[in-house]
This record gives sequence, structure tokens and C-alpha cells, in this order.
Amino acid sequence: MPLSLLLHDPQPTVVLDAHGLPLTANRALTGLLKGKMLSHVSTLLPGNLPELVRACLQQVRAIEQVEAQCDQHVWLWTLIPDPDNHCVVARGREASTELLAEREAAKARRLYRLITENTTDLISRHTPDGRFLDASPVSWTLLGYWPETLRGTRAQRLFHAHDLKLALRQARDALQADGYHTMTYRIRHHEGHYLWFETASRAIRETYTGAVVEVVSVSRDITARIQAEENKRRLAEVVEANPDPVLFIDPAGGVSYLNPAARRILGLLPAQGMPPLSAFLAAHTLAMLESSGWSGAEQHGLWSTETRLQPLSGEPSVPVSLLLLAHRSTAGERFFSLVARDMRERELREAQQRHHQDEMAHTTRLITLGELASGIAHEINQPLAAVVNYANASQRYLQTLGSNPEAVERVAQGLERINLHANHASEVIKRLRGFLRKGRRNLQALDVSEVARQAVSLCAWEARERHVVIEQQLPDNLGRVYVDRVLLEQVLLNLLRNAIDANSEQHPGQASRITLLAQTLAGGVLQISVQDQGPGVSAGQLEQLFTPFYTSKVDGLGLGLSMSRSIIEGFGGELDARPQPEGLLMCCNLPLMASVKPTREST
Repeated sequence: MPLSLLLHDPQPTVVLDAHGLPLTANRALTGLLKGKMLSHVSTLLPGNLPELVRACLQQVRAIEQVEAQCDQHVWLWTLIPDPDNHCVVARGREASTELLAEREAAKARRLYRLITENTTDLISRHTPDGRFLDASPVSWTLLGYWPETLRGTRAQRLFHAHDLKLALRQARDALQADGYHTMTYRIRHHEGHYLWFETASRAIRETYTGAVVEVVSVSRDITARIQAEENKRRLAEVVEANPDPVLFIDPAGGVSYLNPAARRILGLLPAQGMPPLSAFLAAHTLAMLESSGWSGAEQHGLWSTETRLQPLSGEPSVPVSLLLLAHRSTAGERFFSLVARDMRERELREAQQRHHQDEMAHTTRLITLGELASGIAHEINQPLAAVVNYANASQRYLQTLGSNPEAVERVAQGLERINLHANHASEVIKRLRGFLRKGRRNLQALDVSEVARQAVSLCAWEARERHVVIEQQLPDNLGRVYVDRVLLEQVLLNLLRNAIDANSEQHPGQASRITLLAQTLAGGVLQISVQDQGPGVSAGQLEQLFTPFYTSKVDGLGLGLSMSRSIIEGFGGELDARPQPEGLLMCCNLPLMASVKPTREST
């Protein structure tokens, strides 16, 4: 290189001999040395300088971009051979900023590649008309297409037909105007089904004209979110249209939501706010919620009870079945919903059923008394005959008052006996009238032993006629049960008469025994049992014993046991038959007053 060029070169330049030692340097380089000797130039040059110089001269070629580190600076050197003078010209430039920028760019490119290769979102590049320029590998996971397959294809061909026109027009306009757009649409998977995607796109513009030359998009599969939102919307529609009242509540007694059915049943106007639970639930229901409702729903997911809602409009209370449901939000917080099923129809149906059962029971009592007509006539005729006899005797004594000093005493005794037998006949008629009573059942606390003795008295004459002895084991210290006297008496009379028929069938014309026993069992249960000495029943007969219209009697209706079981079950009890080595044991179990709660029938 001519010396003048070397001297005026603005870049630091040094001439090296064949061994890499500096011969001369230009002003740009000596200025960097700041007065130091030329030998210090080696601190700016590459560490393997002798090898580089030798290679440069031997191969007669320039060696470019050789990096050298000096303190915090990076230098790039170009070695140019001068074979005629057996020297090498080394020309350098400080490239710290440039190399740092390149390294940062390389780092950014590696990071970008790492992100695109590992992110679950689809990152893609497109031409302004929507063709794929590139896509991240997750395209295979999300759409079933490899990036190579997508390149050059139009993204629009994967769009759902209903979303195509509107989505593309909005995207094009927004990218042109704002350079950014987010859209939600359906895209077809390689297997044919559609997924919901949310895509955020940014326009890359030409520097001078501002025209959109490329679009970069980040797409996310939001199918699960859309389905969850759709399910939530449908659930909200179901709750709104639900004919049962639905309330969202909290343990503090606040109500945050009422569906239209709840507003109707509570008599709320559209403009009225949310009432507290205490406004329409009775105090005992609130106490049950506090004591067991909230905790039960927390532990098991739901809790239920039956109660009544009091409309705020002053209308009569509404019987409902309450279901308290516990839910958990995504954040783990608990919230509750209350579903109230309107039970007015069931209450009406139960009332109609009870009325029908009472009518059938009354009809059965009439039939029973018709069958007991002979015994009833005997029960009434006997005291009436005694009344007639004592009246005749008293008349005769009255005629002898002047001659018979005992006549007055005899007349007085006769009148006393007449009164006694007349009262006995009156009691029989009163008992029959009570047994035939028709009307709404009257539930009350009763002594079972007393009711059982009354039933025995009604069928006593029939038992005597058939030589059947009814052995009564009826203690007076039994607890009370909550039942209707007439209906329980009807059940016991039916069981006793069936037992009398069974004994007569097994022992015609012979003496036999029936045992009527009342006792308390464990668990607050009172049991009344009737044990006969009849032929018993087979396994097939036992299964049908309580079936309506099933009977083994020639002139029977087959309603007695069926109706008796319905009556006892209406009192919260059970009636069943148990075969014995001799005869049949009928057991009627009723809850004692300590373990029974009054039902709506008692109101």
C-alpha cells in the first residue's frame, strides 16, 4: 500500500512484517496508542497474529473480520498481503456497538424461535390477502397441519362459512386503519371438525408508503372457553325458564338473584329489590338452615327440607320442598342456590287421596257393621229386654204398694236396673255412631289399649258365637300414639274379625283362642299384634295378602287388609303378616308420641 494512502487512511492501520511485528502505523492508530510505543499496538491486534500473517502471505489472500478484544472494546481486523515487500497491512475498526447489536439480534432470533417452537399459541405470518408465509410448529397440535403444508395456502379456506365474509372484512378494515385487530371465529381442523379461535393480528407496513406488506398473527384455541360460556348461557336460560323458584343466596341471609318463578310465587313486582330470607321463610326454617342446612350442603353438596313460603303480597303461604345446593367458584369460593319446588298440587292431591281413602274406609265400616248386624242386635236387644222385664216387675210392685211393705224398695231397685241397662244400650249405640262417623280424620294422642278394647267389644258377640276366646294382653301404661281413633279401631276390628274367621275355618264348632297383644319396642315403636290359630297362609298368598281385591273368602271384597295397611302407613307406621308354626301373626307398628311429629293432616 503506498505510504500516502496509509498515512491518510481514517481507519487504524498498521504494517506488519512477516513475523507479525509492527513496522509502521498511521496517525489514526498512533492516536489510539496515546503516546505509547508502537510495540503496544499488539494489545489491539488478534492474539494469533503471527499465524494469521503467515497464512496471509503464504496464501496471498486477504483475511477479513478477525476479532480482537481490548478492554471493553471489540475490534475487527482485515489483513491484506503485500508479497512484494514481504509484509501485511492490517486495517481495523472498532465494532463493539455493531457486534453487540448483532448478538442481541441473534439472541432475539433464538428467543423468538424458542417461543414459536414451544408456545401453545399459533404464531403465523401472512400476506395481506391472507396466505400463510410461515406458521409455528404448534399448527400440527392445534389444526392437524404441519407448517410446510400451510405455507402458500389461504387461511380463509379453513374458516367456517358463516364467519368468513364478516370476519375478513372487519379484519381488513381494522388492519388498514389501526394496524391491529382481534377477532373470534371458527376454523376447520384437518379432521373436519371446527374449533373456536381468537386471533390477534398486527400489520407490518412498508417504511415509506405505509402500505401493509405482511400480517403477523397470534391465534389461540378458545373452544373450551366458548363452550363453557355457551353452557353458562344455556344454564341461565334454563334457570330463567324454570317453573320452580330459584334463588341465589348466602349464609348471611342475603338474596342476590330471583328467577321469574320465584318473583311470581313471592308476589314481587319487577321494580322491587331483593328481599332477605327472613321476609318469606318462617323462623323455624331459618333455624334449620342455620343448624344443619349450610353445613349439610357444604359436606354433601345438597340439603333439603319441606316448609312453606310466605308471599310478600299477603297471599296464603305456599307449601314447598326446599333444596339447598352448594357450589364452588373457580377461585374456590362457596356460593349457594335454593330451589323451591311448589307442592300445592301434591298437597291437593294428598288431600283428595285422603278424602277418597276416608270415603272407602267409611264404606268398609258400613259393610262391616252389616256383617255384624246379628251381634249388634244382640248387644242392643239384651239391655232392652232387661229394661222391659224390670219395667213390668216395677208395675206389678206398684199395684201392691198398700199390702206389700217391700214394694217401694223393689220399685226403686227396678228403676235403678232400668237406668243401668238403658245406659248400656246407649253406650252401644254411641259406640256404633262413633264407628260410623264420616268426615275429616281427627288425629289425636290416644291410648292404644283403650281403642283395642273398644274394637274387641264390637266383635265380642261374633267371637262368642264361634267359640273363639279373645285373650287381651293390653297394659295400661303404654305410651300414646298420634292417630285417628275411628280409623285405628277399624284396622283392629278388621284384624280381629279376620282372625275369628281363620279360627272358625281351622276349628269349626270347637273352642279356639286369639291373642291380642300391645307392647313397646326399641326405637320408640308401639306394636299391636293379633295371633290366630287358623290355617295360616302359603308363600304365594303372603305376597298378595295386602293386594287390593285379593281375598280367599267367597263373599269378601279383598279391601280390608289393603285399606288397613294404607291407614297405618298414613299414621307413619307399618302393617305386615308373619307366618307362625300355628296360624298367622299380624303386626301393626306405630311410632310413639316421643318420636312422631304432627303432619299437615293434624292442622
